[in-house]
Amino acid sequence: MNTNNSIDSTHSEVIAPYGGELINLMIEESKKEAIKQSANKKLECSHRNACDIELLIIGGFSPLKGFMLKGDYESVVKNHRTLDGKLFGLPIVLDTDREDIVVGDKVLLSYQGQDLAILSIKEKWEPDKSIEAKYCYGTTSLEHPAVRMIASERKKYYLGGSLEGLELPTREFPCKTPLEVRSKLPKNEDVVAFQCRNPIHRAHYELFTRALKANNVSNNAVVLVHPTCGPTQEDDIPGSIRFQTYECLAAEVQNPRIQWAYLPYSMHMAGPREALQHMIIRRNYGCSHFIIGRDMAGCKSNLSGKDFYGPYDAQNFAKECAAELSMDTVPSLNLVFTEEEGYVTAEYAEKLKLHIKKLSGTQFRKMLRNGEEIPEWFAFKSVVEVLRKT
Repeated sequence: MNTNNSIDSTHSEVIAPYGGELINLMIEESKKEAIKQSANKKLECSHRNACDIELLIIGGFSPLKGFMLKGDYESVVKNHRTLDGKLFGLPIVLDTDREDIVVGDKVLLSYQGQDLAILSIKEKWEPDKSIEAKYCYGTTSLEHPAVRMIASERKKYYLGGSLEGLELPTREFPCKTPLEVRSKLPKNEDVVAFQCRNPIHRAHYELFTRALKANNVSNNAVVLVHPTCGPTQEDDIPGSIRFQTYECLAAEVQNPRIQWAYLPYSMHMAGPREALQHMIIRRNYGCSHFIIGRDMAGCKSNLSGKDFYGPYDAQNFAKECAAELSMDTVPSLNLVFTEEEGYVTAEYAEKLKLHIKKLSGTQFRKMLRNGEEIPEWFAFKSVVEVLRKT
C-alpha cells in the first residue's frame, strides 16, 4: 500500500491523512459552553455551508483548520494549491451578505436549530466570482450548476478564519467520520474508493468489484463505497432517498470486501477539479486508490447538449496529481451487458461481436413511473423497490 513519511496516530497502518495529521476541530465538551458564549455574532448557514463545516470539523478537509483566507482562496482558484503548496481542488469558504460581520468577530454558525461551530474571522473580502468560475469550472456560463450556485446562492462576501467545532449536523443518513472509517479498514492493505451521487445499479457494482482485481491493487484490498449525500444537481435524486437505496443494497449484497460509508459533501460538478477534491477527501478517510470514471463529476449544457468537460479530463488530471497525494487511480472500465456473457468491457464485446443490451436513464425513469418491470441485469430489485415507493 502507498504510504508517506508522516505518521497517522489514529491508525498507523492505513495511509496517512493528507498533510500527515487527521485534523479534529471538535472542542472538548467541558469547554463548549464557554466558547459558545464568547461569540458576538450569529450566522445561519446554508445546507452547503453545513457540509463544509462538518468536513472541516471531522478532518475530511485535512490539513485545513478552518475556512480559507483570501490568499489561499485565490491560489486554489488559479493553481489548485494553497499558498504553502498543498493540493486542493476547490476553495472552501463561508459566504455572507451581512455588512455587520467584520474581521475580529467570533461568529456562532448555526444550521436548522443546531449550533455547529465558532468562526474566528480573520479576513472578509468580496471575491471575483467570474474568475472563480473560469478557473475552477472552466466556464462562466450560468448553465453550469456550480457557476449558477456561486452567482445566485453564494452571498456577496467570503469569510476566512479558524473554526472550533460544537456539534455535527443531525442528518437523515449517518455519516461516519474519517476516524471511524479508518478504524474499520484492514491493516496494510489497499483501500479503493468508489464515489457516486446516484443510486447504484448493476453496472456500478460490477465496476467497483472488478476494481479489486486491478493490477495496481493488493490481493486482499477492500472497496469503500462512499457516496456523497449532500446537495447536488437540481435534477438528481435527493440524498435522503439515495441513502435508502444504498442501505437496501448493502443489506442485499453482503460482501466482506465491500465497506460502506456516507459523505456529507456538496457536489459542484467541477469535473477535473472535483476529482482532485474527492481524492484528497478519500485519502483522509483512509483510501489509497480512487476509481475515476469517464467524465467524472461532469455536466452538460441544457442548450447545446454538449459536455463542459472532455470524457477523460478528470482521469488525466487525477493521474497528474496522484503521485503527489501518494495515491493511485483505478480507471473506470467501460462495461456493457451482453446476452452471451453478461457484463464485459465494451472493447471485448465489440471484438467478439456480442449482442449488447442497453437501457438509458430516461427509459429507466419512464419504466419506473409506468410500473413496468425493470430488468435485473440493469438494476437491483431492492433499489427499484425504494425508488418506486419514493
